Amino acid sequence: MTTKRVILIVLTIVSLIPVLLSLIGSINQPQVQSNLQLYQTNLVLQAAEFSDNSISQFEQIRESVLGKNPYEAALKQYKQALKLSETNLNKLVDNLKILDEQARLIKESDSTINSIPIFSATNEQQNLKIKIDEQQQEIKTINVKIGLLEIAKGNQTKAIETWNKIQESDFLPPSKSIATVLTYLWTNEGNILAESESIIKEELSGWFRSYSLKQLYEIEDKKDDLIRLKKQQQEAAKQAIIKLTIIAIIPVLGGLIGIGIIIFALIQLGIKKEAAILILDERLKWQTPWTLEIPWQVLVVGFLFFGQIVLPILVSFLNIDLTSLSLRGKAFYVLASYVTMSLGGIGVLYFSIKSFFPLPKDWFKFNWLSNWILWGVGGYLVALPLVVIISLINQNIWNGQGGSNPLLSLALEGQDGVVLAIFYFTAAIAAPFYEEIMFRGFLLPSLTRYVPLWGAIGISSLIFAVAHLNLSEVLPLTVLGIVLGIVYTKSRNLLSSMLLHSLWNSGTLISLFILGSSNN
Repeated sequence: MTTKRVILIVLTIVSLIPVLLSLIGSINQPQVQSNLQLYQTNLVLQAAEFSDNSISQFEQIRESVLGKNPYEAALKQYKQALKLSETNLNKLVDNLKILDEQARLIKESDSTINSIPIFSATNEQQNLKIKIDEQQQEIKTINVKIGLLEIAKGNQTKAIETWNKIQESDFLPPSKSIATVLTYLWTNEGNILAESESIIKEELSGWFRSYSLKQLYEIEDKKDDLIRLKKQQQEAAKQAIIKLTIIAIIPVLGGLIGIGIIIFALIQLGIKKEAAILILDERLKWQTPWTLEIPWQVLVVGFLFFGQIVLPILVSFLNIDLTSLSLRGKAFYVLASYVTMSLGGIGVLYFSIKSFFPLPKDWFKFNWLSNWILWGVGGYLVALPLVVIISLINQNIWNGQGGSNPLLSLALEGQDGVVLAIFYFTAAIAAPFYEEIMFRGFLLPSLTRYVPLWGAIGISSLIFAVAHLNLSEVLPLTVLGIVLGIVYTKSRNLLSSMLLHSLWNSGTLISLFILGSSNN
């Protein structure tokens, strides 16, 4: 065995440790999908307040998203979210107990530590405590909203019971104030807080805020405020209808077109057989001048080692506290990290294959004059129904767990124009460029020297999915990777798969931006 291979083996083991830890850690991490469903629910609740019957499409939009009764469907969604949040909280508490017990054993067994009066909690313990507090706050917020939905359905008794539990809990007084205000509004029992209006505006958003303010203004007989609130509700409802159309109707239409393309391709396969668009025969293989050691080297050194070991070490030298960064600061950090990782990975790729220049035909091909736009858009439409179906199955498998890309949560929160622009550039331009060069432009063709074309597409797609470090995303991203691989193989143009990848990430980001705006 050569010295180079020994070094590669060592680097592979070292690099895979954080990857495996991230994958294992994602098992108990919640998916962002549950939040997306609640945000979409909030949009429908706002749209339900629209009173202009001239827009007949509204009923179809509402029924297609949440059914004929938006309040009942919304209540069901929030109860599911509550159950998931309580499960997450229990897991976090159990993990903290394990860490506390480990810390206690270490303290008792080490006389040096035992001599210190106050034992400091580890960073992991502190992070868990922060997550527990956040989860408890989320449970409180969900319960407050469940109460309002019970009121909307006419179940006042259930609502009051829910709010009373919040007031009797061990939440801090500020967290109980909204439950106190809402209880008074629908029972007239106790004393109304002078700052009730400000509490409602601070603690609630969207339909929940306007629904509570309407009750407050009616009790206080504020006719002018009621008129102004009604106008605001109608404007918010119009905006909600537009947003629902964008995030629900347009993807559905695209998916239907995608299904049509799939059916056409299958019919063509039966008629034209070897000449069909779905046929991937061995004639489409690339001429690969290097052995498997080269892609191994590029993936381990350029992708894993640089991204999982070198980059975190560089960040630690800069002494950046990510938890203290603003959302804009986190956006710049994500962009800088990704650009640095991309430059490092492409640099390793270049020096790894430099000795094989000039490369055979069709390697890393960018052809602006071909039909790459047709391949990219067509591939996106085909990917829509396939990935959605797999995602629905996948969601049932993981039951809301398995983690998600942290960029999704940040994008959901971000409504700052600069933040949105940075996230868009990172996800819709930088990521497709780098990942398509690495996984489709280099890895897929390299594998065709050793396995059939379909095998190369499948293996490269699986590695592409695992590289995102969240178990719940492996199946959907593998399917997306397969579509990307087929598009690249048939078009022989990286621009086509980059366009498809960009459209996919753009669609996800636009949906997140729109849903995030509905929570204001």
